[in-house]
Amino acid sequence: MIRDITIGQYYATDSVIHRLDPRVKVVGTLAYLISLFCFNKFSGYIIAALFFAILVKISHVPFKFMVKGLKPIMFMLIFTAALNLFWTPGEVVLVKAWVFTITLEGVKRSVFMALRLTFLIIGSSLMTLTTTPNQLTDALEKLLKPLNKIKVPVHEIAMMMSIALRFIPILVDETDKIMKAQMARGADFESGNVIQRIKAMLPILIPLFISAARRANDLALAMDARCYHGGEGRTKMKPLKYKKQDVIAYLTVAAYAVVLGVVVKFSVF
Repeated sequence: MIRDITIGQYYATDSVIHRLDPRVKVVGTLAYLISLFCFNKFSGYIIAALFFAILVKISHVPFKFMVKGLKPIMFMLIFTAALNLFWTPGEVVLVKAWVFTITLEGVKRSVFMALRLTFLIIGSSLMTLTTTPNQLTDALEKLLKPLNKIKVPVHEIAMMMSIALRFIPILVDETDKIMKAQMARGADFESGNVIQRIKAMLPILIPLFISAARRANDLALAMDARCYHGGEGRTKMKPLKYKKQDVIAYLTVAAYAVVLGVVVKFSVF
């Protein structure tokens, strides 16, 4: 399950999505995620699913690889859906047993929340799978550049976010190695109830924390050895420039928003 985390990983291949300006992918991802909270109809999720399916198709990223990212949050998905299912009041009562009441409104909200979380995870994964950490850093720095006028350290913030994303697959791999080493010494992470499994995971935290601190220290020393002292005045080897395909991508996102709004407004379900 540890290796099923896809956020922060980069899938190297050649596709239209990979060649887009990273700013387009950041803005498009934010627009897509925000759109998921702008409707409460099944027709809206159908449009969102179709749009996302097209993006996955042209990105050349295997859908199975992307869906793996849902496994680590499956418990959260089920738990959130159950909360909305049993504790959402409504006029149409479907089932009532003890303190639990299932209403039609609760069923709809439960399904909608599960779909939203699913699209949030795989939508974010698509951006990181098609964009390198360096490209994300440059994109965030460019997009947040106006905040420099009010003394916001934009470059440092973008750098921290990029390092955090880069460390996700590294720490995942480190956790997998520690778990295998513990299992070779007789540790059992699969049997027992939830509480017992959580207790079994505790011996992993200390070596993982030490490893993360060591890697962070090595990174700081490497940056200091290369005379890195902030981003002011630094130039880019590959400066970001919009191309024709990026303009088309922006127009495509705008068209998606318009179609989504029209369908949701005039749809009855």
